[in-house]
Amino acid sequence: MAQKLSANDINGIVGILPTPSTPDADRWDSVDTINLPETEKMVRAVVGAGIEIVMTTGTFGECASLMEDELRDFVDCVVQTTAKRAPVFAGITTLNTRDTIRRARELIALGADGIFSGRPMWLPLDDKAIVRYYQSLAEALPGVPLVVYDNPWAFKGKISPQVYAELAKIPQVVAAKHAGGNIEADLDAVGSGCKLLPLDSDWVPIAKAHPDAVTSCWSGAVACAPAPIAALSRAVRTRAWATAERIHEKIAWASKVMFPGGDIGTFISYSIPLGKGRFKGAELIDPGPGRPPYSEAPADYYELSLESGRRWKQLQAEFTASTVPA
Repeated sequence: MAQKLSANDINGIVGILPTPSTPDADRWDSVDTINLPETEKMVRAVVGAGIEIVMTTGTFGECASLMEDELRDFVDCVVQTTAKRAPVFAGITTLNTRDTIRRARELIALGADGIFSGRPMWLPLDDKAIVRYYQSLAEALPGVPLVVYDNPWAFKGKISPQVYAELAKIPQVVAAKHAGGNIEADLDAVGSGCKLLPLDSDWVPIAKAHPDAVTSCWSGAVACAPAPIAALSRAVRTRAWATAERIHEKIAWASKVMFPGGDIGTFISYSIPLGKGRFKGAELIDPGPGRPPYSEAPADYYELSLESGRRWKQLQAEFTASTVPA
């Protein structure tokens, strides 16, 4: 099967979506918790703003707490609403290789353009096992583009430069969602084999240093405020660095309050309910409650996430009113 997308096609914003939930989604006996009308509204807003690539069901997209039919319903809704205006990478992480492959085949059959997968994390995987895992996905899913999920907190360790060098040899590995560690060393390791995606609030300085290599970033805030994030993409892709730096400062202002005490480790422990708070504060969508067991966070942490959302709402209004940042 011919591969539809290569690393050269990964440019601009890779917007990672939350999974809007019904009001009863935080109950253990809830079923069919996907808020489909809110999902359609979200996708129309994100794609309509110019976000180039859409990705689903990562950590705050609640991949770990969705039932299988809910995952299928959500991805199908995203695919149908996107309507080929942007590639869709479906998140498929499970606790083992075989379930991940089965899930991937189902979502590709629904029309997803690629898959987004972290590694199984019941036990930590060593370097050899990480490489074998992604090689297995590529072998089982010929022609399907893969985005690696590198999250050292979720997956019990950072992907090393040595592993990145091996992953970049797999043609189907087109990108990696990057967090933690030394991105400079990882960029050296992958060369032109795949794209590394820094966080939106980290993108500008890295892109300025490596304008031909770091042509994309990931953003978990596209369902808060797609307009400023799309404006950031335009500025970086045209190398309008003064404009990009101004937008970068605004995004940093909206983002930094999200982390209690500035500690990402504390945030990670509650990232799903805090993500819900940020989307609620931004008021672009109704995110609904978190699905069990990830539905509670300390009240003071949650208030910080609401404030982050309110800041994103302010930026959305600013950049919707004018395409030229203040």
